[in-house]
Amino acid sequence: MPTRTPPVLPTQSTQPAQSAQPAQSAQSIQSAPATPTNAQLDVAADLLALLRDTTTEPRPDIQLEALALAVAADLPVLLWGEPGIGKTAALTQLAASLDLPLTTVIASVHEPSDFSGLPIVGDDPAEQGVPMAPPDWAVRLVRAGRGLLFLDELSTAPPAVQAALLRLVLERRIGALRLPPDVRIVAAANPRSSAADGWELSPPLANRFVHLQWTHDHEVVVRGLGGTWPRATLPRLDHGKLPEAVGFARRAVCELLAARPTLVHRLPGNETRRGGPWPSPRSWEMTLRLIAFATAAGSSREVLALLARGTVGDGPGLELLAGIDRMDLPDPELLLADPAAAELPERGDLRQAALDGVVAAVRNRPDRSRWDAAWALLVRALETGAPDLVVVPATTLASLRQEDWDVPESIESLAGAVALSQRADRARARPKAAKAPTATAAAARAAR
Repeated sequence: MPTRTPPVLPTQSTQPAQSAQPAQSAQSIQSAPATPTNAQLDVAADLLALLRDTTTEPRPDIQLEALALAVAADLPVLLWGEPGIGKTAALTQLAASLDLPLTTVIASVHEPSDFSGLPIVGDDPAEQGVPMAPPDWAVRLVRAGRGLLFLDELSTAPPAVQAALLRLVLERRIGALRLPPDVRIVAAANPRSSAADGWELSPPLANRFVHLQWTHDHEVVVRGLGGTWPRATLPRLDHGKLPEAVGFARRAVCELLAARPTLVHRLPGNETRRGGPWPSPRSWEMTLRLIAFATAAGSSREVLALLARGTVGDGPGLELLAGIDRMDLPDPELLLADPAAAELPERGDLRQAALDGVVAAVRNRPDRSRWDAAWALLVRALETGAPDLVVVPATTLASLRQEDWDVPESIESLAGAVALSQRADRARARPKAAKAPTATAAAARAAR
């Protein structure tokens, strides 16, 4: 195309060369195919592409597994962690591995109307009402029909925005739109100590999330910077275990709450703790769902612990885990029926609880044959595990002996463990006994 020379103003007639030179330079830049600067930008782009070229590998990661389980269970998840430790990167990688489009919304820079919708006055408001128009990102998400909605910087969102988010998280509504079932919600927040001008989460909003504490793993970071990150995948649910998983989850939660009714609803008194997980009927229902998913997926106890504590809090979560451990204990009556074939738990605390349960069963229904069977079971425990675990059950069982019951010969094999434990107890008690006269003498001197 022909080029046009810019008009020369009369006041610039004394310096025509200076006014025309810049226009010519700009035209020459547009028409040049490549300059040294463009070439360098192309090289920089190639270098950035190489840096972004990473891969993933299957690697045990209880944080990622807990996150993937909660996402599969369709529960809102809130990741708590310091800035810069990879929360956003983990979400991006999870969305990519699940082939879900990721929509990121920075909650702290939005207005409440961005989540509740803007009123749009139509032709006849009195007859048709005033619809609430949703934001453009919500429209795109609904049109896609599936996706991962990431609400970032949740703890720096003003209280009015947090209140507007309640409807989004609970009812999945934005304005007049409802999010499709295949849209999952994940949020992230920084602790109050590291979030400038942040707020504690309101208790109603906090109670709607599964809270996961996100920390960085040194080995994962080093290997990831080397180009290989752990792969986030949805858990493989065993279809044949689904009814069993639901029954197990219902039994675990209901047995605990039947024995501990005060745990059904306990609003923390501390403002900071109110912004975290706490027990309520809603959060227990979420916990029940997570136990069922974790059971069907065969997840580890560590993953289940993260999910339970992140839903109902540390104390109730640990009580729930202890109750689940006891559910796995063998039936004391079955152990007493055939001590020679009994299979005792390998873990020390569970084995101790199983032996205590056997002794309690004998105490509840004392019988010579049951008493003898319990001794045989203790001998088997001594032969297959740590000897100190049989000391307390053996001492208690000995106290249950009735006068006409003969002492079984098998008890001799336990004598060594019990005697060793008694000597250890006396050794621990000796320094205390030595200190007692000293304290008494000091008191006497003070009295004088």
